[in-house]
Amino acid sequence: MSQENLLASIKGLASTGVSIAQTRLELLSVDAQIARNKLISLLVLIISALFFLFFGLVMLALLIVIYSWESDRLFALSLLTAAFIGIGLVLALIIRQSIRTMPRLFEASIAELAKDKEELSR
Repeated sequence: MSQENLLASIKGLASTGVSIAQTRLELLSVDAQIARNKLISLLVLIISALFFLFFGLVMLALLIVIYSWESDRLFALSLLTAAFIGIGLVLALIIRQSIRTMPRLFEASIAELAKDKEELSR
């Protein structure tokens, strides 16, 4: 009878240990995911801002040069500028959406620890 109690006690202790490890891994995963998302978003915003500032300066220079020529070129340049900005915004939204749908870190490890915890609880 005492061996059964000892075995049940060891299983309960192991289950508690796995539960603690699972909780810590989940917290680590959430922290790493938040940090990764912030870093990637910041990098995308920085690269996008630099690209559009550079492209805007080039377009401004072309706009100033073309302004003194025919009016049709100015309209075409304005349309091209709007198209490039629109495409850039769409790409930025796509990148942002893909960042949000990335899987969590350690997701497989957390699932395995949950299975281990369940097996030890039986």
